[in-house]
Parts: sequence; structure tokens; C-alpha cells
Amino acid sequence: MTLTDLSPLMEFDEVEPEDDCICGGCGARRRARLHAAPVHEGGHAAARSLRRRAAVLVAAVGTAIGGGTAAAGPALAAPTPGPTPGGNRSSLPQNPQGEISGPYGKSVGARASAAPGTAQPVTRAQIIRRAQSWVDQSVPYGMGHYWSDGYRQDCSGFVSMAWGLGSSQTTWTLPDFAERIGKDDLQPGDVLIHNDPADPQAGSHVTIFGGWTDSSRTRYVAYEQTSPGTRKRVTPYAYWNDSGSYVPYRYTGLSGSSDGAPSPSAFPGADRFGPGANNAYVTRLGRMLVQRGGARFYAEGPGPRWGEADRRATQAFQLAQGWRGSEADGIPGKDTWALLVNGKGRTIDAGTPLPPPPPPATGAPAFPGAQYFGPCRDNDHVRLLGEQLVRKGFGAAYTTGPGPRWSESDRRAVQAFQLALGRRGAEADGYPGPDTWRRLFS
Repeated sequence: MTLTDLSPLMEFDEVEPEDDCICGGCGARRRARLHAAPVHEGGHAAARSLRRRAAVLVAAVGTAIGGGTAAAGPALAAPTPGPTPGGNRSSLPQNPQGEISGPYGKSVGARASAAPGTAQPVTRAQIIRRAQSWVDQSVPYGMGHYWSDGYRQDCSGFVSMAWGLGSSQTTWTLPDFAERIGKDDLQPGDVLIHNDPADPQAGSHVTIFGGWTDSSRTRYVAYEQTSPGTRKRVTPYAYWNDSGSYVPYRYTGLSGSSDGAPSPSAFPGADRFGPGANNAYVTRLGRMLVQRGGARFYAEGPGPRWGEADRRATQAFQLAQGWRGSEADGIPGKDTWALLVNGKGRTIDAGTPLPPPPPPATGAPAFPGAQYFGPCRDNDHVRLLGEQLVRKGFGAAYTTGPGPRWSESDRRAVQAFQLALGRRGAEADGYPGPDTWRRLFS
């Protein structure tokens, strides 16, 4: 066979190498494809054609020398789903540590590849929209495959796409573009990363946080790329397995525009305040109360741990509005919060009646924390909650018990009590917070 005999192949056949072929021609073609810049990324069409012909020529010559018959290879196979999901980590293989970008480097029309530590502006709403776009397309899972937008079809490629990174990162390199945060700070667009040094490929995973589904913060909407394809589902915090080793991160390139993201002034929920609460919202409440005349109630702080100073200052502000009784109980609700964050309402002044001293101890138990209630919880706090609900006349949901294992009967009984308090929507989800607990045992 001569080079002239190969000219028809050079003109009409574009051979794509099989992934498992070890011949010299296929190896050269794979290298050419890996390093060649596509036209849409600035490559020259003529140069691309020459590279294609050269690769075909090498493949054909290699076949001729080896005594075989040259044949045109198939086009790149469509992305195939990953392995069937199961209960162990090996059923969810993730990207290897070393692989950073795909054969095409970046997506069509994407910005230049981002260097580790750099972050391009993006809003939370854009992150969620991008994640949803893969859900809508049911993008198949595949560590070695790349979707039409140029991103690798595994969990970290999915996050790279949603964050708008210039290349497909790994679960080990995504933290270079993010900052570590706490569970209480999670907002839509943040991620939860699990890396397993003992099994970095099959054991590592990352999900996109889409928002809490319950006030006790035990479940959230997770966007993730896993076998067989992109999914959006309610997930127990932090994940179905290896829950204790998932770490929350926030992309450092978040834009200042809200663009549909939750308002920082929105009321975070009554469960963020009261005995046992310890979070940034308590600190913010205290600082707002100090600005509105409540400084005299704080010997120190304000700080993140709820204390009697927070209760008395809140109650003083509520009394200044002319509220009495249950409307001035020292626990902020939506109305109290709205007045404070918007700088409205009356300030606490000398004419405001001082809050009454705390009631004498009645033996009512302190709220143990939201983490003790919800699916799969089994402890004495659940039993105590159920028994008190029965005593208060809200035990109709129980056919047996109450007992220490949380059940749907517990949730329905708590919800009935919350509805009796006049709560609706997310404030009557059936999971006790500090205010529900306090009122239940008062």
C-alpha cells in the first residue's frame, strides 16, 4: 500500500480512536484530539483539517504495516450512564484526584480556564438555574464523558459547571475556589464536599445545597450528579452515607447581586432564637437591639449564644411597640424582626416599662436542640415531647406510644400544636423549635 492509495481515506474518513485500542495510530489520534484546540476556541480550521488528516494517515499506515485492514472508527460514543446506584460508596465512583479538565478544556463560549483560587462572579440564582438545567436534561453520569457544554459528567464537573468555572475541577480542587462555612450558614448555591483519602475515586462526592426543607435543618434539597444521571432530591443532612465527613463550602466568586437569592433581611425562623440557640442570627438580633436602645441589658456581648439579656432586650423592644402578653414574650417573630432590620418602630427609651423578671423555675426542661427530632432520631427527648403533647390534648395522631423513636405520629402531633398556636406554612412543619418547645411546656 502506498500513500497515494490512502488519499481517499484522507479526504473522506475521519477516524475516531476506540478508547481501548492500543495501536500506534489510535494512540496518536487520541493525543492529537487531546491537545488540539477546537475551532470554537480559536483553533484554525485548516490546521484542524491537517491534524485530522495526519492522524488518519498515521492510523492507516500503522494498520498497513501491521498487516491489518484499515477501517473508519465510529464517532465519539454518546455519554453513557454510570453504574447503578446502590447503598455503598463504590456504587458512586467520582472523579480522580489528578484529572482537572476534559479533552476540550472548557465549554463552548466559556471564559478562559480559571486558575486555582480565582473566582468568576456568579449569583446564587444562576448557580441553581445551571444545576436545574442538567436536571431538566437528565444528563447521564460518566466520569470519562463530557456534556455538550464541555463539562465532565461527574459530581465535581457538575459543580464546576454550576459555578461557571473555566474547567472541570475535582472534589479535591473545588475548595481552592471556595471558603469553608458552617452548617448554619448554608444557603442555596453552596456545596457539601466529602473527600476520602483512603478511596479518593469511589469515596469522594459533592452536592449542591438547594435549601432546607424543614425548620429543624435535618433535610435539604440536593442537586447532584450521580448514577444514573443528574438528580434533585430531598436528602438527609449531610448525605445518605458518610454524613459526618461532609464539609460545607461557599464559592468565593459569588456576586453581590441577590438575583433571586434569599434576602439577608428575611426572618430566619423562630427556631433560631430562644434557650439553646447559638448562631449568627442571635448576634445580629442583639446588635440591632443595642442600636435601638437596648444596650443597658447587655453586660457583655451581644454574642451568638442566646441568653437572658437577649430575651429581656427583645421584650423591652416589643413592649415599646405597645405589645403585651404573648406578643411581648421576648422571642422575636416576623413582626419584631421586620421592625428591627428596617429601622422602624419605637426605640427602647426611659419611658418604656422594664420587662418583668423571668418567671420562677417550674422544672420545665430546656430545649435540647433541633438535632434530636426528625427521621431516624431515637432518644428520651422524643418520648418527653410526645408525652407532653398527649397531656396538652394533642395526642390524637398516636395509635401507639409515644416512644423514644421519632415517627410520623410525632410530627403530626407537633404540627397540630403549632397550628393551634396560629402558625402556618413553614412555621407549622411539625418539627419543634425553641419557641414551640417553650410554649408546649409552659
